[in-house]
Amino acid sequence: MPGIQLSGLASGFDWKSFVDTIMELERAPADRLETEKTKNLTRVSALSGLETRLNDLRSAVAALNAPEAFGVRSATAGAWTATAAAGTAVGTHTFNVTRLATVSRLQGAADIGAPLASTADVSGLTLASLGASATPTAGFFSVNGARVTIATTDSLQDVFSAISTATGGAVTAAYDPANDRITLASASPITLGASNDTSNFLSVARLAANGTGAVASATRLGVVNPVATLAAGRLSTAVTAVDGAGAGAFTINGVEIAYNVNTDSLNAVVARINAAGAGVTAAYDAAADRFTLSNATTGSLGISVSESAGGLLGALGLTTGATLSTGLDAEFTVNGGDVLTSHSNTLTAAEHGLAGLNITATSLASQAVTVTADTGGMRSRIDNFITRFNAAQSYLEEQTRVTSSNGRVSTATLASNREVQSWATAMRSSAFASVPGLGSAISSLDALGIDFVSGTSNLAIKDATKLTNALNNQPAQVAAFFQQASTGFAARLTSLTDNYLGVNGGTGQLASQRTAITNSNANIDRQIADIDRRLVQRRAILESSFIAMETAQSRIKNMQSQLASAFPVTTSK
Repeated sequence: MPGIQLSGLASGFDWKSFVDTIMELERAPADRLETEKTKNLTRVSALSGLETRLNDLRSAVAALNAPEAFGVRSATAGAWTATAAAGTAVGTHTFNVTRLATVSRLQGAADIGAPLASTADVSGLTLASLGASATPTAGFFSVNGARVTIATTDSLQDVFSAISTATGGAVTAAYDPANDRITLASASPITLGASNDTSNFLSVARLAANGTGAVASATRLGVVNPVATLAAGRLSTAVTAVDGAGAGAFTINGVEIAYNVNTDSLNAVVARINAAGAGVTAAYDAAADRFTLSNATTGSLGISVSESAGGLLGALGLTTGATLSTGLDAEFTVNGGDVLTSHSNTLTAAEHGLAGLNITATSLASQAVTVTADTGGMRSRIDNFITRFNAAQSYLEEQTRVTSSNGRVSTATLASNREVQSWATAMRSSAFASVPGLGSAISSLDALGIDFVSGTSNLAIKDATKLTNALNNQPAQVAAFFQQASTGFAARLTSLTDNYLGVNGGTGQLASQRTAITNSNANIDRQIADIDRRLVQRRAILESSFIAMETAQSRIKNMQSQLASAFPVTTSK
């Protein structure tokens, strides 16, 4: 079968095993190259691990350089609330608020709704459509101890008749259209209501006993219907400043608001005002039958309204008969100084001058307002930096270590890489060096209670009290140490790690290291390929020679066999 060779059939010599041994010996240089290639791949892996740790360190340094790293502040103000922006000066200030700010209100005239009826005849006016601030409920109420039972389908006149019947004619009731009130009359004092009444009629009619025989509703009864269209909403004054379709408009604080008497209800107009950005909140008080505009913000600020004669604002009582109650500004002092004012009860730097500090006063009081640095956030960033710095240094030491035990020297993966070995020293020197030009006590890690662990390149907080005091009392100086442009601690370490990592478009020493190793392995691959090609040729030559030898020996044996057959050897006796 082609391809199958049996060596030594003629010669008795296993030349194939001999050739394999020769090939193995001659491939020893390639095996050494394979070993070197494997070591190179291990070096690349070690450099990747170092890159991860340097990136972690760079991120931790960036966190130290963030604007909010050492500027975050917290503020307390007793029962009030206070906030402090980043960079607000730490300290305690006494705020004494002697007057709180209030809102300005434009209160419209009362009783803008039409009366219940235009005449004393209320036989056609049912309780269900009464037009008062609430709808009377069915049930009974008491007059002079007698129960008066009503239904919502009853007319107001039916109720008057029921009162007379229940009291045996002792109490008579009537409607006064001129004053829009219900009146009760009796020859003796009238008693109204009982604790077990089931109808709210007396409350809706605003009737209460006064110890006499003459009782009348406390206020006018007819009110606006806020859910009906303005044209049908029971306004006592007609809205005439509209076009043929019923459309009109008015302005509040210069903002125009449109309406249509045929399609808009009072509630719809209220919602439109509140959403218009006019800076006011509109509300309708059904009890007083009054419309009110209130400024959305406190302080001594006006409210201006404008419309054509006969417009909706006039019908709502917000022009003639309206009363403007101007709001008050807050008054306060800081640290016993001059009296200051604020439109709002939230006192900002615009009023008190302490940049970044906002205080919302909710009572007339004197409060100590304290601004402190957020030491927890600062300490967390510093702790994270130390952890990441130590991780990078420990990894560098582990990967470049040379050890000796029992006379045997062991080397780590990157022990022969002098450049990488120097990085640990460079980072240690950069971290240890002082920051120039600060002019303060905090110009080095030592001033923060941070130093290297003896005999190592790892950092540790040696004096936690010193660090806490610096963060609490000198946050600005701590920030300057870490964040000073170009020469600050963060800038210095960032420049160093960027050089290793090749950040911002640079090649980076790590990349150069990997490129050199990759190129070396490519060269090794070429050398191994050359050796393997030569070995293939060498094997072919040796195998061809041994096959020729086997062929020659086989022929010789055949010739010997033929000669022996032709000239047999005889033995004499």
